[in-house]
Amino acid sequence: MNHTGENPPLNPKTKAVAIIPARYDSVRLPGKALLEIAGKPMICWVVARALAAGNVARAIVATDDERIVAAVKSAGYEAIMTSSFHRSGTDRIAEVARSLDDAEVIVNVQGDEPLISSETIERAVAAIEEEGKGAKGEGHSTPDIVTTWEPIASVDEVLSPDVVKIVVDESERAIYFSRSPVPYPRDAAQQHGSLKAALEHEPGLSATFRKHTGLYVYRRDALLKFAEWPQSELEQLESLEQLRALEHGVKIRAIQASSASIGVDTMADLERVRREVSSFKFQVSSST
Repeated sequence: MNHTGENPPLNPKTKAVAIIPARYDSVRLPGKALLEIAGKPMICWVVARALAAGNVARAIVATDDERIVAAVKSAGYEAIMTSSFHRSGTDRIAEVARSLDDAEVIVNVQGDEPLISSETIERAVAAIEEEGKGAKGEGHSTPDIVTTWEPIASVDEVLSPDVVKIVVDESERAIYFSRSPVPYPRDAAQQHGSLKAALEHEPGLSATFRKHTGLYVYRRDALLKFAEWPQSELEQLESLEQLRALEHGVKIRAIQASSASIGVDTMADLERVRREVSSFKFQVSSST
């Protein structure tokens, strides 16, 4: 695996490139991309996890900060300086993707998920090229975007607007994303007096909800079109840019993640990741 920082030719079998958007500024955890985990900057953990996916040919950090570029390159990975005026990580990765003429598939890996499963990335890349049948056996067409979800773990997650919920049909097609609890179990909520009470009295209701996770795999042409569209009304209301894609009729396939990841937004999240690594709950392969 090439870690020299040069631009290697893409593996003709995959032609998938992971682009990892990373900013230095963070409201809750400034400089989090460079915070150390077991002696290595967090962003470098993310790059290593992306490169460990068997069908990812390259991994590139897209940033607007020279400190991040320096840290990534000193570790032997690729990094590219991008505009500081991007409104979102998707816009940032699109800037890099425009220069990758031989890439057919672009993987957007969040820069604050240092323990993301390489198997999840690999399965998501494979899913964008699959045709035929979804998880329940129904036929589905080839998607333009593949994303992932995890089971909801608690009542608090169902009720939290910071946890994005995704509604998926039986052929793994994403129908809607929301910060609200969707689909809403009206009868149970009425019976118990509130949704919170219903979830507490009927624990099985939590299985109705799915937590959307931030991994995206795009066909390159679909990503570049998406980046050119103006923000949509639903996107602005929910502050969820994937709704822009749905409003334009883009097909999004949503598959279950192989295992839960940990998004690092706070110092408590960071300490949890450090504990996972130090206690050997998270095994680092020799390739990373």
